[in-house]
Amino acid sequence: VLASILSLIIYWIIRDRYRVRNLNGEHVFITGCDTGLGNSLAKWLDKKGFCVIAACATEKGSQELQCCSSLSLKTVNLNLTDSNSIARAVVFVTEQTAGKGLFGLVSNAEGTAPVGPTDWLRIEDFHSVLDVSLLGLIEITLKLLPLLKKAEGRVVNLINAKGVMAFVGGGYSLSKWGMEAFSDTLRIEMRHFGVKVSIVEHGFFKAEDVNSDIIEKYLFKLWNR
Repeated sequence: VLASILSLIIYWIIRDRYRVRNLNGEHVFITGCDTGLGNSLAKWLDKKGFCVIAACATEKGSQELQCCSSLSLKTVNLNLTDSNSIARAVVFVTEQTAGKGLFGLVSNAEGTAPVGPTDWLRIEDFHSVLDVSLLGLIEITLKLLPLLKKAEGRVVNLINAKGVMAFVGGGYSLSKWGMEAFSDTLRIEMRHFGVKVSIVEHGFFKAEDVNSDIIEKYLFKLWNR
């Protein structure tokens, strides 16, 4: 028993010290790069030598990101609630990777509001969150799977750890639980194709896309309705 425990500990230490080499020029597509974690990750990977393709929801977000990045970083407008926008982004990624396939897909989208007591909500309030933070991310992942298989790449889903607790009504917790389930299923299926799937459960960070004023505004809107 002691030998088994020791072997397991050694395995975990070796595994956690492992680093993938020769990453210069590898393509990584990141969603939600206007602000917050997606924006910071795009800049960091760009400095590391990756060919970053950053999806932004606004033209302003794209311009600001390009101003402080290298020429190898490319941006594309992406509306996760619009299948046509998703299709255009996939075509752009396909052109940029030029037959090499996609080394990495990082899904990062935070549709937080409206949140509130469940009996204050209507079905469209759920759609406004789930269409971005769950269904939109699932759709773009499905459409990029052929490129990920070709490169034997990886999918990394950034999921707020507070979303795995049902602490408030609305689509927020539903979207996070849904992405956890989707990721677990995808991980099992994609391992046969050499594609890795990971979840990074992070806490709250002080960022523009997590704004208590916006949440409070929606609460008052729901109350008045």
